[in-house]
Amino acid sequence: MSAPNFTVRFVERRLRRGTQTIRELQEELRITNDQLEFILDDARDKEVRAMVAETPNAALEHHEAQRHLEVIQRHRDYLVEAIAANQIHQDQLLDRLAN
Repeated sequence: MSAPNFTVRFVERRLRRGTQTIRELQEELRITNDQLEFILDDARDKEVRAMVAETPNAALEHHEAQRHLEVIQRHRDYLVEAIAANQIHQDQLLDRLAN
């Protein structure tokens, strides 16, 4: 096998793997967005309860819900960045194939 053929096959294999990775990340992002919507509603409900009840327990529940919301938001941000980085890498691989 000549060097150019080897390079083309290598790049094509990496493109397929990258495409699969992007699909998996997009599916995880879809699931995370669904969870984020639920957790956001829960955090808002607990915030209202904490304001109305004015008890330490209600305040603690609100604080925990808010922390959970922040964690899921950070995870969502990570997924968005990972998808973008993988898409850039895919574009670079496609450029290698074109040259």
